[in-house]
Amino acid sequence: MGWCKARRGAKPGSAHRAGRIGRMSQSNLLGPPPVRLPVDPAAAELAAGESPDQVVRRRPTSSLAWAELAEAALDRGDDVAGYAFARVGYHRGLDMLRRNGWKGAGPIPWNHEPNRGFLRSLSALGQAAVLFEEAEEADRVRAFLLDADRDIPAELLF
Repeated sequence: MGWCKARRGAKPGSAHRAGRIGRMSQSNLLGPPPVRLPVDPAAAELAAGESPDQVVRRRPTSSLAWAELAEAALDRGDDVAGYAFARVGYHRGLDMLRRNGWKGAGPIPWNHEPNRGFLRSLSALGQAAVLFEEAEEADRVRAFLLDADRDIPAELLF
């Protein structure tokens, strides 16, 4: 049934309301709201001095634990392991973002501590891509980081 036919027979004044999908709000005009991930239990374990490899065995969905493994591998010159760990942390983070309302675009603020595991994994992925001389991947990762948060720390932008 077309919109005009739907209006016929409606109560006076209700047709306009019935045709409205929803109110536009300022947030609708500005894009999706920032995603704020829940606290990662691995963060406390890592802060207490547990090794990332032990933490990731218990908490394989933790982007933070994978980011720490990736960064350590890159720091010791193992770009292949760094890339692999970063890729896992990135994908685990995407899963968590989606479960928390992210639709593939929108802010992922660095200043929200639980988001940092994902953003660090993404940065490590870009750093490994640079080491592999995979320029297109490195450019995509850098753009993703800047889209996630324009105020992302410079040291994450490789």
